[in-house]
Amino acid sequence: MTTVTRWARLAVAGVLAVGSTPAWAAMPASPIRHVLLISVDGLHAADLDHYIHDHPSATLAWLARHGITYADAHGATPADSFPGLLGIMTGGNPAATGVYFDVSYARDLASDEPSCRAGRLGAVVAFDEAADGAPDAQGRRRIDPARLPRRPGDCAPVYPHAYLRANTVFNVIHDTGGHTAWIDKHPVYEILRGPDGHGIDDLDTPEIGGDFEGSRRKPVDHITGSIQRTEAYDTGKAKAVLAEIDGWTHDRSHSAPVPVLFGLNLQAVNVAQKLAGYADPDGVPEPGLARALGHCDRLLGRMVDALRARRLLDSTLVVVTAKHGNAPMDRASLRHVAKSELRQAIDAAAPGALAQLTTDQGALVWLHEPATAAKVATMLRSRAHALGIARVLEGNEVTRYFDARQGDPRVPDLLVMARPGVIYGKPGDGKLAEHGGFDSDNTHVALLLSNPHLAAPGTRWTGAVATLQIAPTVLSVLGLDPAALDAVRAQRTQPLPGIAGKLH
Repeated sequence: MTTVTRWARLAVAGVLAVGSTPAWAAMPASPIRHVLLISVDGLHAADLDHYIHDHPSATLAWLARHGITYADAHGATPADSFPGLLGIMTGGNPAATGVYFDVSYARDLASDEPSCRAGRLGAVVAFDEAADGAPDAQGRRRIDPARLPRRPGDCAPVYPHAYLRANTVFNVIHDTGGHTAWIDKHPVYEILRGPDGHGIDDLDTPEIGGDFEGSRRKPVDHITGSIQRTEAYDTGKAKAVLAEIDGWTHDRSHSAPVPVLFGLNLQAVNVAQKLAGYADPDGVPEPGLARALGHCDRLLGRMVDALRARRLLDSTLVVVTAKHGNAPMDRASLRHVAKSELRQAIDAAAPGALAQLTTDQGALVWLHEPATAAKVATMLRSRAHALGIARVLEGNEVTRYFDARQGDPRVPDLLVMARPGVIYGKPGDGKLAEHGGFDSDNTHVALLLSNPHLAAPGTRWTGAVATLQIAPTVLSVLGLDPAALDAVRAQRTQPLPGIAGKLH
């Protein structure tokens, strides 16, 4: 059984609720009526500990004193934004969601309409900014259907939500009549609407991959090229959450109920880890990262203050976590390996076999002919030192790692697990850290649940848990049935320990 699967099946006090999901108006009595979920992308458990220790008056410290901190929480692997966030919102790993990375490959889809009409299957599925169309008059971007893969038969474009195999917590809450909202970094995050496309009532996805505030400046002015510009981007998204707390849609264009489930991701810490990094292997942040952590804390403080002002704090569970960490924290272990070197090794073993190579802090490999996987794996292992490889999984080993079903057309043919500190990408890009891998720096993330109604505030839970357990926990504290989630049923994901029966 894989580590991810073991985490997903951790036994905890309490059991899943039994019975049908109630209508929202008739929901069982619960002191929690809202859940505000914040993903501080890149935030390690160690980052949270350091920050609270050094800033005992900070918002994060206040939340911890009124909550439960899970010291050994791990996200889904590979530790990329899509697997990480979908794990949080569905309760399942990629085997359940069918999504292995933001850029992946599907053998049962066509790359475009001509290929579909000709019956040629096999498509790169690029659910990142590559799916965007041109900006509109306001500088906003939307998905361009021409850039999406096509499904066989009617050759219709496959939107991200339709690619997802499991429903989300948004779907369950929406179906019971609860208002839902979410704010994230690319238009493709409409994937969280779930397979039926209706899970989120108020979705905002300002593109982080474009120019600052939609300007026409040079590429150097892209948002993520600067910690300060990313902080400004985060501030804009936080203002949208404040509007929702005030009883409006994210853009204040219409009045709306305060969402039952809502939140956002914050990016400045993630960018600062890549551009500023850490001063020592223990995770002491460099000044740029320290400032980004402080900016994140101030935004959280504004949200907590707004909930308090609206007398909603007592009825809101605040969840602070991360889709993924970033690696390495120890700058001495940093090593850049060109993606082209991996590609050359694969081509040398099996010329023309490569269908898709997705890299960051690890690599996923899809081949046109899976039968060539053993040959490619042998080549990669023979060059392990030069390519920074710790381990290569192939074929059935990959299937077993994810606990996926045999013959799944989306499962990679090979997984390349990098040595600590290795980043695959463009030579000279200067990044000090990246995610998308499998080691602890990638997966060991912050997880804090806070509410004044917790019976044992300030608890620090030291046992291993998974961020996959957030989804059933959210439904459980709202008085809904966690088993309404497809992935929870399929992978038997349990709610987080320490929560059941602890709200009064």
